[in-house]
Amino acid sequence: MIFSTHNPCKFAFSAEEEDLEKIDINDEQHWGIIGVPFDSTVSYHVGSRYGPIVVREGSYSFEYYNLPLKTEINTLFYDFGDLNTIPGNCQKTCDLLCETVTDLLNHNICPILIGGEHSMSEGALRAIALNSDNNTLNDVTIIHFDAHRDLIDNYLDEKYSHATVMRRAFELGPNEIIQIGIRSSSLEEEEFVYNHNNIITFHASNVRENIKPLIEYIKSINSKIYISIDMDVLDPSFAPSLGNPVPIGLSPDDILEILIALKDKEIIGFDVMETATDKLGDITAITASKFIYDFLSLMGIE
Repeated sequence: MIFSTHNPCKFAFSAEEEDLEKIDINDEQHWGIIGVPFDSTVSYHVGSRYGPIVVREGSYSFEYYNLPLKTEINTLFYDFGDLNTIPGNCQKTCDLLCETVTDLLNHNICPILIGGEHSMSEGALRAIALNSDNNTLNDVTIIHFDAHRDLIDNYLDEKYSHATVMRRAFELGPNEIIQIGIRSSSLEEEEFVYNHNNIITFHASNVRENIKPLIEYIKSINSKIYISIDMDVLDPSFAPSLGNPVPIGLSPDDILEILIALKDKEIIGFDVMETATDKLGDITAITASKFIYDFLSLMGIE
């Protein structure tokens, strides 16, 4: 089905290949995992190209029964392996990812990306836009967890970069971008946000002080939703192996509470990016894996 991937290992509890033949594209929503081992535009700490491997490995530390959420994983998902990336070429790799995610969407399978650097989210979002009625994201809200805005137009003479991904996403015309956990930004980005009323900010300090306004805002969303998690949204004490760690961030409990608030929404895509380590059992990788595990658990709760 997917011709631009290879499969080094699978996320725990993934369906078997023969189960794919049973999928009815007109039936209920299904999910497909794609690893994106790419980190060629990283400006500080490299290593997120190994993220898909170590995050998958971390998933084997969890049980089929999710005790905190009091549910088993009954969401049908399949791990399609890793994208065959083009090292050093961010735009062409995003193009290839766009084609691969389009293949998933044509089979009624929603994407889950494991990064890899955050730039790759653009490929999935572009595929969703191109497969819409008007080739935009105007009926999609992007919920963006990050320490950084990633809204700069051009970073180190590159339009496609981990630092520009949400600017490229904004150009796809989303209904709204909700940025959660922000605590680092450029003046250019602050001015851009000031001039666009469909970019909503919940700073890390505000979320830590009182998360209720954010939860209430999320519950009011009526559009489709794409969730993008840059692992540096977390405080480095919880996730030290990052491309660009920033102190005084959110906790894993904060992220879980927000995901729980989203469980009844129409989610059409999910990614967890910027796990930068090649060490099996790394706490950042296991935490990233837990976010995917919890998300899949929540998608099966009625």
